[in-house]
Amino acid sequence: MKYLVKFLVFLVIIAGLFYAFNYYVPYSEGFRAGKLIKLSKKGIIFKTWEGELSLGIGQDQRWAFSIEDKDKDVREKLIELQGKEVKIKYIERFYTFPWMGDTKYFAKEVFVVKE
Repeated sequence: MKYLVKFLVFLVIIAGLFYAFNYYVPYSEGFRAGKLIKLSKKGIIFKTWEGELSLGIGQDQRWAFSIEDKDKDVREKLIELQGKEVKIKYIERFYTFPWMGDTKYFAKEVFVVKE
């Protein structure tokens, strides 16, 4: 019994370290620009905000991204700018969890593209 408890504590610590590393250490960060064509809240158990940019002509030129719940200002700005040309600053994580979003890309800032 004593070894089982130690093993379970070890597993919890490893899971916590994995989550912390994935959340606080981004794989990459950058910018994407295009026309905002979709923004929706979806999910059955975990409701997440998901968006899509059209980067060009055709289905292959689309970029999907997620918005974390804590980034309410980003979400509200994107709702206002739907259908317009935008530039999104994002981070990419190694892995995503179901309660965070469907993609590994998370929008952090939004800018209007001047035409």
